[in-house]
Amino acid sequence: MYAITIPEPGGPEALVWDEVPDPVPGEGEVLVEVVAGAVNRADILQRQGFYDPPPGASRYPGLECSGRIAAIGPGVSGWTVGEEVCALLSGGGYAEKVAVPAGQLLAVPEGVDLRQSAALPEVTSTVWSNVFMIAHLRPGETLLVHGGSSGIGTMAIQLAKAVGARVAVTAGTKEKLDRCAELGADILINYREQDFVAEVKQATAGAGADVILDNMGAKYLDRNVQALAVNGRLAIIGMQGGATAELNIGALLGKRAAISATSLRARPLEEKAAIVAAVREHVWPLVAAGRVRPVVDREIPMSDAAAAHRVVEESGHVGKVLLVAP
Repeated sequence: MYAITIPEPGGPEALVWDEVPDPVPGEGEVLVEVVAGAVNRADILQRQGFYDPPPGASRYPGLECSGRIAAIGPGVSGWTVGEEVCALLSGGGYAEKVAVPAGQLLAVPEGVDLRQSAALPEVTSTVWSNVFMIAHLRPGETLLVHGGSSGIGTMAIQLAKAVGARVAVTAGTKEKLDRCAELGADILINYREQDFVAEVKQATAGAGADVILDNMGAKYLDRNVQALAVNGRLAIIGMQGGATAELNIGALLGKRAAISATSLRARPLEEKAAIVAAVREHVWPLVAAGRVRPVVDREIPMSDAAAAHRVVEESGHVGKVLLVAP
């Protein structure tokens, strides 16, 4: 098969479409013939040499894919060859074939194109596990999403609205904020021109956000705590704004607030399977009903993954950038 390899870390040009050995499904795995994958920020970090795959994972980038089951490994039941699926991966999505633990497979939801379903596994798993399983967003509460026009952000808006929450988002342009509004966002904040703490406080009569989904990390830590409501929950899922910051414990105590920080890729198989099962139970019915949908900015041939990385690094996209296999 062919896959995107990274002979040496570097810029987008470091991504090489090359012939490699076919993967073989091991115990508890299925082999998926890939139709499409999707680009995530973690892929860019891996390309740059900053985010190695966990032990035992494919060394090729790609944290999600869609396709058809080509073979079933020992110990797997409930799936059949030829079935259309999408999958959460620890790596290997930038390839024509990938071996996937059966617990990380999802049937393509009704009403969704097989190719575009590649945009769903990583964002639904990240949002559901952080916003709902850990932060317990409830109907009537306010969720603040940083990077509302990203793949994660566009999914968080839709899921929060589906459960009856109010959604505030930050984004850097009017065009991106308009797209967020189309998805249901209630409070639109241009972080280049407005202070999100003041805007969230004003929109909530001084109360603040009950849950904040943050991809920035250090840069926003203090202001996120300021923006939290009493009993608020801050879920950190990224470090685009740095890894180290000073935390005012007194402010956190005063709000009886909680901070969680998670990554998805390195979790044990059992935890990933539990998250995927929760997505299947809670999110897939919303997708099938048309209340939640994948948001795809564009599709690019997988062999030209370098172009896809440039698009994501320039941050002009809304939703996911897909890589389409030959």
